[in-house]
Amino acid sequence: MADAKVIPFDDDRPRRRRPRTAVPVRALPEQPQPGPAAGPEPGSAADDGGWERRIAGGLAFLRRRLTGDYEVDEFGYDEELTDQVLMSLLRPVYEKYFRVEVKGIENIPADGGALIVANHSGTLPLDGLMLQVAVHDRHPAERHLRLLAADLVFRLPVVNEVARKAGHTLACAEDAERLLGAGEIVGVMPEGFKGIGKPFSERYKLQRFGRGGFVSTALRAGVPIVPCSIVGAEEIYPMVGNARTLARVLGLPYFPLTPTFPWLGPLGALPLPTKWTIQFGEPIPTDGYPMEAAEDPMLMFNLTDQVREQIQHTLYKLLVQRRSVFF
Repeated sequence: MADAKVIPFDDDRPRRRRPRTAVPVRALPEQPQPGPAAGPEPGSAADDGGWERRIAGGLAFLRRRLTGDYEVDEFGYDEELTDQVLMSLLRPVYEKYFRVEVKGIENIPADGGALIVANHSGTLPLDGLMLQVAVHDRHPAERHLRLLAADLVFRLPVVNEVARKAGHTLACAEDAERLLGAGEIVGVMPEGFKGIGKPFSERYKLQRFGRGGFVSTALRAGVPIVPCSIVGAEEIYPMVGNARTLARVLGLPYFPLTPTFPWLGPLGALPLPTKWTIQFGEPIPTDGYPMEAAEDPMLMFNLTDQVREQIQHTLYKLLVQRRSVFF
């Protein structure tokens, strides 16, 4: 089987897409943050009414699924399925297992497009999923993060369909520009497999950010770049080795060897319950540059280096403040 191929984010070549019958991408309306309210007493009539509404809502959801009475956008994103099912499955992992703490959520705009650029780590891409929950659950407008993923994700059975339904799309400039132009929050992790598959000895040391394709995309769309630093993901699967021969046979970019995997079988695939922190930094505006700035290699290099340095500095700062890997 051929080695896995990562499509560079700064590849501007057009890509053919199979036709889809779907609604156009649209920006999400701003939603006010609900204030605290006292819940009904357990067993009370109000509580019974709440359960009845939940059951009725669940049955209505199933009916729409069975009859096909639901919408997806041109990228395959199913907002209702994401909110009702996928987020509900990820939320306990986010809140109870990794106990994610979010800082700087106010740096993500309440409306309009923005490009979130984050570090990538952890052997498996759980950091992207936790980032998606953080943006949705902690932002006052409950914004949805549209992640850009490598082509390997869309070649895996089941994972392909789930990723599309969750709003992920191919990491190419064409898709990113269309989403940003529609006012969406787009997430990219420029380190790619170099970041997520690096050995444990190099934890929290950022890898190369490519040729600055994400900067060029942000400049063309005129949207701010929001640097994001994630601490805690590096330790969930301490990668102490890489079975390269086996990875080539399986068509994977790497095959991780950790203190528990594959030695403990399926149990070894359970991530360690580390304590996470996600911090969104000050946005870097791009709307003040002329259109031709997207073709200036020196400007792209400087902005890429600025974003990378800001993420790296914040990582070191968070590590100094961290009391423990697990608490």
